[in-house]
Amino acid sequence: MAVTALYSAHFRSLVRLAVLLVRDIATAEEVVQDAFVAIHGAWRRLRDPDKALAYLRQSVVNRSRSVLRHRAVVEKYAPKGLPDAPSAENGAIGELERSAVIEALRALPARQREALVLRYYGDLSEAEIAHAMGISKGAVKSHTARGMAALRSVLEKMS
Repeated sequence: MAVTALYSAHFRSLVRLAVLLVRDIATAEEVVQDAFVAIHGAWRRLRDPDKALAYLRQSVVNRSRSVLRHRAVVEKYAPKGLPDAPSAENGAIGELERSAVIEALRALPARQREALVLRYYGDLSEAEIAHAMGISKGAVKSHTARGMAALRSVLEKMS
């Protein structure tokens, strides 16, 4: 029952978070769905059910990283010389790609992008971001500051 309530309240926001990290709606939905399946299976082992949302966020960030690592390996070993054809994914996320901010976020290193998305999109505190990313609060501050500076620079060049 508690997992159902979490799902109803937070599924969409977690999917939006995952989309910004993995850049693909279908994959983002899978990542979030997998996180909910995992928390459902581990619900009885949760020490503090009040921290379930934080657990889900961390799970979504970690699963998104796994997707990105997998993509990097696939791209590295993909056969060369295939014709360039737009994928169905491109059409699905076309609206998101039109945003200058989203485009600029994509140019950032992964950790900076994660920190900015969790801070300004997810509206999380430094402590919550540190927990979700598995890093210290100082590292969150550093990634956020560097990300903002890089984002500002990229957006200035675009305009």
